[in-house]
Amino acid sequence: MSIPNFAVGTFRLQGESVINSVKNALELGYRAVDTAQIYDNEAEVGQAIQESGVERKMLFISTKFWLID
Repeated sequence: MSIPNFAVGTFRLQGESVINSVKNALELGYRAVDTAQIYDNEAEVGQAIQESGVERKMLFISTKFWLID
């Protein structure tokens, strides 16, 4: 699988907003989702992916994690 040219971003989205945004993007053909631990919406992103019906192997999901020194 190659990295898709466009991804749906989830920065500052919470609750139903992130679920609807990700599901709509996947319905439109997006196959990349960008999230981060610090956004605190990874559970909702996962729920949206699961509810979308798109097979996980068809998606490129990137996430970032926060390191504090």
